[in-house]
Amino acid sequence: MRQASLRRLLLQFGASGLVALLVVAVAATYAFRRAGDRESVRDARDLTELLGRSVVEPHLREGIARGDPNAVAELDRAVRSAVLRDPVVRVKLWTRDGRIVYSDERRLIGARYGLENEEKSAFSTASAVSEISDLSRPENRFERPQKKLLEVYLPVRTPSGRSLLFETYLRFSSVEASGQRIWRAFAPALVLGLLLLWLVQLPLAASLARRLREAQSERESLLLRSLDASDNERRRIASDLHDGVVQHLAGTAFTLAGVAERARDRDLRATLREAAASTRRAVRELRSLLVEIYPPNLHTAGVEAALSDLLARSAARGVVTTLEVGDDVSLSPVQEQLIFRTAQEALRNVTAHADATTITVTLAAADGSYELAVTDDGRGFDREERTRRRQRAHVGLDFLGDRARDLGAELDVTSAPGAGTRVTLRGPLT
Repeated sequence: MRQASLRRLLLQFGASGLVALLVVAVAATYAFRRAGDRESVRDARDLTELLGRSVVEPHLREGIARGDPNAVAELDRAVRSAVLRDPVVRVKLWTRDGRIVYSDERRLIGARYGLENEEKSAFSTASAVSEISDLSRPENRFERPQKKLLEVYLPVRTPSGRSLLFETYLRFSSVEASGQRIWRAFAPALVLGLLLLWLVQLPLAASLARRLREAQSERESLLLRSLDASDNERRRIASDLHDGVVQHLAGTAFTLAGVAERARDRDLRATLREAAASTRRAVRELRSLLVEIYPPNLHTAGVEAALSDLLARSAARGVVTTLEVGDDVSLSPVQEQLIFRTAQEALRNVTAHADATTITVTLAAADGSYELAVTDDGRGFDREERTRRRQRAHVGLDFLGDRARDLGAELDVTSAPGAGTRVTLRGPLT
């Protein structure tokens, strides 16, 4: 049973650890992918800057801005031989007034379009600037078949220092592929590291669960020993009272009754008879107290007889009592002890506080659990009243609740002013 419980704990830990591993892996993969995309875009800007400084600027002539055919032809040869390679699919060269002075798409040369703010500000930057291309703009009509492109702008200068804007269009799928290569290079190491961490934690979790189980077993053993010690002490006290004080009082009652019968004085005889009756009442109360201290029926006739004895005291006070015990309730000695003490404390509270006219005690078993319920129709109480009772050291049910939790059970008290009280004890059958 404990081995199965330990396996269940390990399975729960392993499953939760695996879920946590997957969450971390997905989050880390997403972060790596974003980082890879940023890195690939940065690489695209570096590529454009390299092409602009090492290929385009050295082949710029002053006549390029005027549309000089020789200047355009020289730049075109350089672009087609060294620039137009994957992922670059289009090249444009702009003036500040939005005129395209060169493009590998010759139909664009000489056309003028309005520049966006990003493009205008790119003239004054020292490094490349990138953005996703808006293919709906008219100057990009020849790039629309490419579906998605990344535009990179870089300011370049002619030999005289005139600023032009060098623009490359890069295939975004190639940029994404570059980013995927980056994050995929790290993802296996990350997943493997997380998996190794998970595997390393399993034996540690097994050791911790085993220690917790051993500590729980030791705690249960200590609890059982303490209950046994308490039970033995109660039995000793009950035996001493029964064989000592109770017998002496019983003998005193008989002696007083005998003396009363021989007394000649009427007043003395009446006094002695009253003393004998009072002594007999004390003997009965002591015997009832002995039942509460150590109920013999709990260990001989069973828990049903012990509960019946408890209810007998309430019935003697005129309270209507009902006891229902299921036929299929099979309890361990520790559970019987807990059930008896819970019912005893609940009935004691009913007698002291409830002013009830009916009390019902039920004990049943279902679905591998038992349930004890003590219900009365007394005055009930609210949360504030229970708090006040605790402050006055009336904490019997609280102690029983702690003991119930130690044994894997649960004690619940429900009450309301004028609606009575219900004390319920639920626990697993073992």
